[in-house]
Amino acid sequence: MSGTPRGTLSSVIVYTDGGADPNPGPGGWGAVLVHPASGRVQELQGGEPQTTNNRMELTAAIRALEGLRQPCRVELHTDSQYLRRGVSEWLPGWIARGWRRKGGELQNEDLWRRLATAAARHEVDWRWVKGHAGDARNERADRLAAAATSEQRAAAGLAPGGGRRP
Repeated sequence: MSGTPRGTLSSVIVYTDGGADPNPGPGGWGAVLVHPASGRVQELQGGEPQTTNNRMELTAAIRALEGLRQPCRVELHTDSQYLRRGVSEWLPGWIARGWRRKGGELQNEDLWRRLATAAARHEVDWRWVKGHAGDARNERADRLAAAATSEQRAAAGLAPGGGRRP
């Protein structure tokens, strides 16, 4: 942590989403960062040609947290139970067991490690929000992720909603 006193941390509200179509397949992620003090809204998105829903959910949170220039007080909203439960319930045990699950290998270990490092710089309050339930910022993160997924599908020559383009 930098020399920033805890009481002077800037606040940021983050909404993240990610997915792959099909799963596994081309995927995308999106994040909406809201800076309450300034009213500024920043949008981030990206994708990968071959990935999974869970990897994109993790990547959205990682990229949002890594994109903050200084330590912040972050309220991070996700509609992914995998992400929320992972950081709030499972992560401490994985770390204590040397990045292993009780039952063996940890899936997406590379991203969980990166997320742990990114989150350690900030004070993060992880919040679950129901997906597709009318939360405007969550819906926007979903649209960013879907657009990035569509770009990855197009780059792979896949038609929208189906197989390969003729």
